Amino acid sequence: MSANAATQKQADDQERNGTVVITSSIHRIRRGNGQRFTTDAPKTPTPRTPVRKPARVARMLAFAHKLQEAIDNGEYIDRADAARKLGLTRARVSQLLDLLMLAPDIQEKILFMERVDGLEPTSERALRRVVSTLEWKSQRNQRITVRA
Repeated sequence: MSANAATQKQADDQERNGTVVITSSIHRIRRGNGQRFTTDAPKTPTPRTPVRKPARVARMLAFAHKLQEAIDNGEYIDRADAARKLGLTRARVSQLLDLLMLAPDIQEKILFMERVDGLEPTSERALRRVVSTLEWKSQRNQRITVRA
């Protein structure tokens, strides 16, 4: 007996018992607090383009350049004055301005880093380890952890 004939026999038996069987697929759709059911198959999501934004370390390095420029132009007397006026601690201002001691080619790479879908390529903490080495040649030899 074929599968189609078996299905027909089962349907005939159920009709004699007074039950009617409807075969279909039901999909639950949830939006907000409500939910509803539909017989339409769920749509395959369209592939979305990844969201690319400048990495946090790139923004911090750019801010460090702006801050150093403001100190050089006399907008702030010194780092402590900049920290007071910006609402930061002196230690944080020092951490930011220490990023300027990175080799120029490393700074350029950092400024072009992007975070993709919110995932940061590297952390500022990883860069602080490189900054602690003052020679640019040694900085270039150190590996900066970059998340894929």
